[in-house]
Amino acid sequence: MVSCDVYKSDRRALMYLYVLEGEGLERVPAALMKTFGNPTFVLNVELTPDKALAKEDPKVVIEHLETQGYHLQMSPIEAL
Repeated sequence: MVSCDVYKSDRRALMYLYVLEGEGLERVPAALMKTFGNPTFVLNVELTPDKALAKEDPKVVIEHLETQGYHLQMSPIEAL
């Protein structure tokens, strides 16, 4: 189980950053933060590989949190 905090972007609709709980946004690259804008805390969530998320694969989110310290969720249109 991984506990994480979720922040939303003030610049782009449906753009969210997941970060490990308590770590804040220090591991998020500066260039990404510039694009992301001012983060607004949305929620804290406990992730497990089998816990369904609305728009993300929890296994991928957990892997990104463990390897790079954050996971970026974008709207499907922006992701293309």
